[in-house]
Amino acid sequence: MDVEKETKTAMQAAIEHFKQELKTLRTGRANPGILEHVRVDLYNSSMSLKSLANISVPDARQLMITPFDRQNCAQIAKAIDAANLNVQTQVDHNVVRVFIAPMDESVRKEMVKECKKRTENTKIVIRDIRRKYNERVKKEKADGTLSKDDFERIEKEIQKLTDQFCKESDQICASKEKEILEI
Repeated sequence: MDVEKETKTAMQAAIEHFKQELKTLRTGRANPGILEHVRVDLYNSSMSLKSLANISVPDARQLMITPFDRQNCAQIAKAIDAANLNVQTQVDHNVVRVFIAPMDESVRKEMVKECKKRTENTKIVIRDIRRKYNERVKKEKADGTLSKDDFERIEKEIQKLTDQFCKESDQICASKEKEILEI
């Protein structure tokens, strides 16, 4: 695989990771993504919530968790409470209901701030990828396996990819901010 393709693949992976991270940020509406990282201690191990239950969205302010094994409702509610997601849980017969409180302005601003922080962290990762592949190309040029023209062309392409993926991360952040600030 050539350097440009490897660079693009690595940067695309960073963007995909960023998108997954943003799913965990609270917005004004119920989103199953906020439970993405919740781990439940069951059967002497820590398991992801998704592997133990179905998660649905019956309305804009509520998530409904239907465990595959109905006896796990209490442990699931306890794990969600322990995750400090600023939500309320209620065990209701064979399901766990998660109530999403409306966000006030200060919480929304905090979520936007967190979104921007994660965007900046993603840009740092993308720039690190650029540095790594630029160093690799410089080494190939120094070893004589890469011509000066190819070196310059590849270096420009890596910079173009860096700009493209940094811009994409800004666009994703702007979209998420709009979702967070929507009332």
